[in-house]
This record gives sequence, C-alpha cells and structure tokens, in this order.
Amino acid sequence: MPSDLDEVQVQPVALERLAGLLGSDRAQRFARTAETARVRLAGRRVINVNSTATGGGVAELLQTLLAYARGADIDARWIVIEGDARFFEITKRIHNHLYGTAGDGGPLGDAERRHYEEITLRNVARLRRVLAAGDLVVLHDPQTAALTRHLTVPDVKVVWRCHVGIDTPNQYSERGWAFLRTYLDNLDAYVFSRAQFAPAWVPADRLAVIAPSIDPFSAKNEPMDGTQVMRVLRHVGILDGNDVRPAVSFPRRDGSRGIVERSVDLLGTGPAPSDVPIVLQASRWDVMKDMRGVMIGFAESIAPHTDAHLVLTGPATSGVADDPEADDVLHACLDTWSRLPDTVRSRIHLVCVPMTDPDEAASIVNALQRHAAVVVQKSLAEGFGLTVTEAMWKSRPVVGSRVGGIVDQIIPDHTGSLVDPTSLDEYARAVRALLADPEQAQQMGTAAHDRARDNFIGDRHLEQWAQLLERLA
Repeated sequence: MPSDLDEVQVQPVALERLAGLLGSDRAQRFARTAETARVRLAGRRVINVNSTATGGGVAELLQTLLAYARGADIDARWIVIEGDARFFEITKRIHNHLYGTAGDGGPLGDAERRHYEEITLRNVARLRRVLAAGDLVVLHDPQTAALTRHLTVPDVKVVWRCHVGIDTPNQYSERGWAFLRTYLDNLDAYVFSRAQFAPAWVPADRLAVIAPSIDPFSAKNEPMDGTQVMRVLRHVGILDGNDVRPAVSFPRRDGSRGIVERSVDLLGTGPAPSDVPIVLQASRWDVMKDMRGVMIGFAESIAPHTDAHLVLTGPATSGVADDPEADDVLHACLDTWSRLPDTVRSRIHLVCVPMTDPDEAASIVNALQRHAAVVVQKSLAEGFGLTVTEAMWKSRPVVGSRVGGIVDQIIPDHTGSLVDPTSLDEYARAVRALLADPEQAQQMGTAAHDRARDNFIGDRHLEQWAQLLERLA
C-alpha cells in the first residue's frame, strides 16, 4: 500500500491459537465463520483508519482484531491520519461532548469546522492514493468523520465506527452530534459498542452493535505467574525490592519476544511495598476516567480503614498523540496528590508507563493488573472500557462505574461491583468490602474470568465484524 500515510504493520495471528480456549463446538463455528469470510471477502481490502497507533483502547482493539483477521487470510490494513494540536483539541472537545460533558468548554463554531475540514482535506489527498475499487473502509471516531465526504472511489463501502457515547442524550451530546452529522449521512453502516449510543437519525437497518474484545495471548493479557509479576514490578520500580533485570519475556506484535528493560516514571512517589494490597486504576490520563476522583476517594475513605496502597497508572502523555488534555489531567492529579497529608500521600503512587515500546508497556500493565487486589474503573462516562475485561480475564474483582459498556461487562455482586460514578463514598465502600473479604474477592475474580472468556475474546468479535463486512461486500 504505497502512501505517505502511516500504515501500522500488523502481523497475522493464526486463528487456531484461540481454539484451546473456546471448546470444540465454539471453535468449529469460529472456523466456519472465518472460512466463509475468507471466501466472500476475497479480492477486497478492509482498511481501518484512526488517529493513533498507540496509547488507548482503540489502538489496542485494532491491533488484536486485525492480527486475527489477517490470520484468516483477510487483507486487513490499518492506517493512521495526521493532525495538528488544534485539530486534536477540537476532536477531543467533540469526544467529550459525545460522552455528555462540557469538556474544555470551548466552541464548535465555524472556525473550528474550517480547521477540522482543512486537516481532513490534507489526509484525504493521501488516503485517495491508497484506496482502490472494492475496498471496505472502516473509519474510527470523530477524528475521521469528515473523511466520509471524500471517499468517492467506485464501489468503496464506508463504515463509521464510534467507540464513545452516552446512554441518555443531553445538551452536550446533541451539540457533538450536530457538529458531526453533516459528515455521517448515508453511510453504508454505523457501528457502536451499545445500541443506546447511536443517535436517533442512524438508520436502524444500517446500525450494528459490536462490543470490543481482548486478545488473551497479547503482551497485555498472556499468562504470568506470581514470580514473574513480582520480578517485573520490582524491576520497573512500582514495587520495592531488589532492582534486578527480570528476565521475564513478553510477546511482540511481530512474533518475536522481548524483555522488560525500561523503568516507569514514578511522579514524585516512591515504590509501593510488595506485601500490601494494591488498589489499581490503569487508564489513559483522561478527564472521563476520573483518576483524581479515584485518588480523593481513596485518601478520604479507603486509606484510613485499610493498609492498602493506590496505584494510578497511565501511559506517558507524550505517547498519546491524539489526546491534548492528558498533560492537564496528569498535572491536576499531581497537584491534588501534593496537597494530601504525608501519611496518605505516601500510599498513593502515580505511574507513567513509557510508550516507546507499546508491547513492553502492555506487559508492565499486565503484571500490575495481576498483582492488584482490586481493580477500579471509576469512569464518569465510558464507551466500553477494555481495562475492565482485561482485569476480569486475570481473575481480578472489578469496581466499575454504572455507565456505558462497563454495565455490559460486570454482573453486580457476581463478577464485581457497579457504583454510581459520581459517588466517592459508594466507590470506597465497594473497594473496602472486597479488601475486607479476600475469599469473596477471589470468588468474584473467578466468575469474572469465566465471563470474559465466554463473552469478550476475539471469536465473537470477529464473527460479528465478518457478518457485517460480508453483507456490505
């Protein structure tokens, strides 16, 4: 695919790798679906377009989905558009509005539309050199919406995939959709993680609801025993102990294996003790993830009643190209942390994971999630929340907000706890209950793993996409 757009190289992964997790009947159905898709999509390319190759759930989802699609001999591609700081400021504003919030409070007027379209046109010129008749193009999220006006190559089918949304529309979500709608009329298909996220003007016969999934064999999710977990976390500096080279390998996307080499950035905080329970939230530094609220609730209502430590982990902000608010969110967390009493501050650890090697970063998060006593995802709004399924896969009990796709993952009091996203007390009570009853936490974790296996790994996800693309083809 000759182009000056960035194409992300994705190595194929054999579908047989999943077979051992699926059981005989499910594996046979998956094989039949893959064979049908291979035949019906023969000669067509599936080209995914988004705005970043690293640093968030969409990038992780695409890496997984495309690796297995290519393993099924489907010509699946992934290209990344370019944008300047103002473009990403505008699209982040839209993103926050679709979540039903004011975001930075900035305008979405004629000047913003002109700049948004100007950057789009720069990408269109490059994208047109990529496309060919018969391609199936999947555009992801607000950054790509305006491309739809210009993809006029004959017999190209265009799908827009939105990963964000709110169950009940409000003035902000309506404002965000008003900006985008002019670009999104009359597409071939629209894909959302939940039916509730789709605005009323999306035609029912073109709407597909497809929840994301994880790859159980990726660096983020592959098995790690307790010794490996401790070696990684001590080496990178998150836990105290001997700082030795861990000799723990992780799978790279190209099929090779690497060793964790880099340390994390502990922002003003030291390592956590190795022998205390860890409460973890691992997310982007995004205002919707409410990292600061997690910290305040821990400081006020969890730390005084337990010996647990809190770890807030996110990617190094320089490694997330399409999120201009990450630095502000991180600095707000640091400011709040610095004002806490010494005795509490020493039990809260802010961690930035380097994104120089995304697979190495994923392996570090894997170790953290496996070590955590409780995993939290206290989002104020959430499209799906891959970190919830990741923790469930690792048999961790999850305390998640009662919003968006988190509701579709957690069964209350069985696989975890659902709480009011605005209630620090409710979140703190749920965490304290799990810390006080390790047996219940273990039972929830076991049930959570089973639910993740049954509902949120790649065979179901690929089958749904295959059905949609076959229909369009």
